[in-house]
Amino acid sequence: MRTSPGSSQNSTNACSVRLIDWQRDSRALRDIREAVFIREQNVPAELEWDEFDVQCLHFLAFNPEGNPVGTARLLLNGTAGTLGRMAVLKEWRVRGVGSALVHGLLGEAKKRGISELALHAQTHAADFYERFGFRIEGKQFMEAGIPHVKMILHLQASVC
Repeated sequence: MRTSPGSSQNSTNACSVRLIDWQRDSRALRDIREAVFIREQNVPAELEWDEFDVQCLHFLAFNPEGNPVGTARLLLNGTAGTLGRMAVLKEWRVRGVGSALVHGLLGEAKKRGISELALHAQTHAADFYERFGFRIEGKQFMEAGIPHVKMILHLQASVC
């Protein structure tokens, strides 16, 4: 995969993260999201793919060998943004890939003047996002048959 112009990179011992182009590089994103959401979590394909993919900024995490192992997207709306579709291949979880993706996404959001980020976290992942300063807002709800909570991060007050 090539890095698109103006890409951000963030490295950990486990991986590097790149801002990529949906049109050119969507195959790797699709493969990861299909493995995690559709096959592993049984999310219906018609719920996984939406009209926002072409509008979003997409991030890919690569392992040290250069293979894609995780993905996330950022939908921009003025000075607000929505983090979504974050997925890490099962064998790469708890290795810093998710953290690298969030750091890369937060860095890009700050560069673009985003002051607030929202996300719908699967309830089991809420603690992960809280480490970055996200806070739960509202009650638990179901999305694609999976319990979720809405979370918000105000970037001016965050420490990332």
